This record gives sequence, structure tokens and C-alpha cells, in this order.
Amino acid sequence: MRKNIVAGNWKMNKTLQEGTAFIAELKQTLAGKSLGCDVVIGAPFIHLATIAEQAKGSAIGIAAENCADKAEGAYTGEVSAAMVASTGARYVILGHSERRAYYGENDAILSEKLALALANGLTPIFCIGEVKEEREAGKHFEVVAQQLEGTVFGLSAEDFSKVVLAYEPVWAIGTGLTASSAQAQEVHAHVRQLIASKYSAQIAEDCTILYGGSCNASNAKELFGQPDIDGGLIGGASLSVEKFLPIIEAFNK
Repeated sequence: MRKNIVAGNWKMNKTLQEGTAFIAELKQTLAGKSLGCDVVIGAPFIHLATIAEQAKGSAIGIAAENCADKAEGAYTGEVSAAMVASTGARYVILGHSERRAYYGENDAILSEKLALALANGLTPIFCIGEVKEEREAGKHFEVVAQQLEGTVFGLSAEDFSKVVLAYEPVWAIGTGLTASSAQAQEVHAHVRQLIASKYSAQIAEDCTILYGGSCNASNAKELFGQPDIDGGLIGGASLSVEKFLPIIEAFNK
């Protein structure tokens, strides 16, 4: 059975003090609630050890927003998958469109990061998705297929089964444009079919695929009601508990 997950991605936001205040508020807000999904917070490296300890005993899992493509060594400023795991974080976001666009992360780099994350017991939340020009050219199916083929499809069936995917229509993030629930579902279903063709129908059925477009309180329920959308990777709306909570509760009956 695949999991429903609502994952926040703070990006380069929140001081350590602001982050701990958020986790305290979210932890208190979720206490005693019956949730229809797992809740994950992706935070900057400097937050991880503190908020992972703070989140213990709650429904909140902690993710790093990235990790290095090297295990250890003379790589000033980098943070390894082993370091991430040592903080108590259980997830790591890899392949985010911003990492690809701004920091030149390609399939070879991402494949190294995936292998190291898995070797250190982390669950990768692996992002795929097309930019505006690719969507307008009708190449969105082709783009996501290539992104999968060059990275996660190089994993064994056993390792692939440990990965969470996130589809990001890059053209609908912070642009004022929005992907309809039908557009999102169409790509999610296509991705699931690609997984079935590569591995098996059962592995495809069990794979959690999150939607990483502009998901918020007003559209979450409709998006999460689609048969192949298993939750969201949430940006701006994860920066306040007030905005994040209704997205989590969109999974409640």
C-alpha cells in the first residue's frame, strides 16, 4: 500500500529560532489528531538536528533539502547523506527543479546522491517535471520519462521501492500559472505507467507520487482526490502552520 504524504519544503527560509517555533506549533496542533497522511518538513541543514529531536514522539518526519554527491572528504561547505542521517532526519529532497536550474545538477550527480541517500537509510523524495517551454511544446511526458530513465530507473526494484517521487510542473511554481487537477493527474498516471513498464504493476501501485505544483488550502482536496496523486510537496504554504494545516487535513474524510 502506498503512503499519503504531505511534505513541506521551507527552501532558504526561517532562522533556526523561527524553525523551532514552527515545529513546536505544528507538533501541538497535530497532537491527538487522526491524520490521513504522513507529515514531513524539509528544512535547511542547520535546522535538522534540533528539529529532528524536537519532533520526536510526534507525527512529524524531518527531511533535508539536499545532500552531497560525495560520501566524505575535502568538499568545503557540502553536507553528506551520512551527516543528514546522523541528525535524525529520515528523508532527503533530491532533484528539485531549483537545484537543477540554479546549481547545474544533472542525472549523473543526482544518481550519486540517490545511491548515497539510500545507503545511509534515507528516503529520497525525488523530483521530476517540465519547464514552461517543454510543456508548451507538448514534451512533458517525454521530459519526465527521460528524467526517470537517467536516475531512479537505474536502481534495483528493491531500492526503487524506497523512493518517493514528486512531480513538479515547474511552469506552475511561483508564476501565477496553475496546473489543473486533470493536468496533474495525467502526468502522475503516466509516471505510474512508466514505473509499471520498468519494474512491475505492483511496484507502480505501491509508489507514492506527490504533486509539487502550487498546492494550497483551496486546491489540495481536489488534487489529493485524484487516483494517482498521493500528496504534495508544498513550498510557500508550508511556511506557516495556519496555511499548512488545511493541506494536511485535506486527506481527512
